[in-house]
Amino acid sequence: MAYVPNTSSGGSATRVTEWKIREQMCDIGRRIWLKGFCAGNEGNHSYRLSENRILCTPSLVSKGNLKPDDICVVDREGKQISGKRKRTSEILLHLAIYTNRPDVKAVIHSHPPHATAFAVAGVELPTCVHPEAEVFLGPVRMARYVTPGDKRLGESIEPFVKDSNTILLGNHGVVCYGPDLEDAYYKLEIVDAYARILLLAKSIGTIRPLGAEEMKELLELKGRFGMSDPRVKQGLDKLTCQNDFLSRVGGEIATRGMVMTDSGMARAPERAGQPCASPMEQAVAALAPPQYSEADVEQLVQTITDQIMAAAG
Repeated sequence: MAYVPNTSSGGSATRVTEWKIREQMCDIGRRIWLKGFCAGNEGNHSYRLSENRILCTPSLVSKGNLKPDDICVVDREGKQISGKRKRTSEILLHLAIYTNRPDVKAVIHSHPPHATAFAVAGVELPTCVHPEAEVFLGPVRMARYVTPGDKRLGESIEPFVKDSNTILLGNHGVVCYGPDLEDAYYKLEIVDAYARILLLAKSIGTIRPLGAEEMKELLELKGRFGMSDPRVKQGLDKLTCQNDFLSRVGGEIATRGMVMTDSGMARAPERAGQPCASPMEQAVAALAPPQYSEADVEQLVQTITDQIMAAAG
């Protein structure tokens, strides 16, 4: 027997059989497949029954065709205990999460196309843009690329596991996790919907980041829902935004390396691996009109460069 949290009844636990969880894993697989989040035999998901007994999907089976007796059982080292099929080759990714997050019971790895597009482009999903993404996802981190199935895949996400519940895997896909399978699946849906919204919004015009007070209200609301967020621990007065997407796509650079203040966006201190906007970028952002093309930006940069060189000469 195992426990699956029942969020519809205020978080109380419902006692269910292992077979019931296997059926739920098959249902989740079909939903992932129907959503187009995996093609062929892609993706895998798991559920932690106990410290040393973990259910996981098998290799080389479409997630749309899973049967309860296809599900494998592994121990906390990844060794297969039972199952007629071979366990997923990416089980170490799941185990890295279970090891670092005792509160997590379910992990889903898949390739939802819009979110995976960000992973392939190496662009983090921005924060401070969309309320649902802030409340239900929080910061979505980007792990470096590792060959699928390699033992280093689990190592690549370890720096982000404790402070995130959704991670982009560079050039690969997405991994989401939570207290139960439904929660992990909802995160998968939300992250892909958010990525799609961003791409659509960017095709329409400039994306407006949420202001400091708006973000504080959202994170306070998140806390009232009983959801933790690492940014709250850091202090809301030090809240910064991940806006690499806004700076790298379509020539937008005005929000790169910025921090929210009550009076608006201001330059943030440089952080390791995340350089702030250069003086040249700041100059372009200040001088360029609200709507400008990449050619306009290049011309403006050249003009400023020529003026600097003339003054220096």
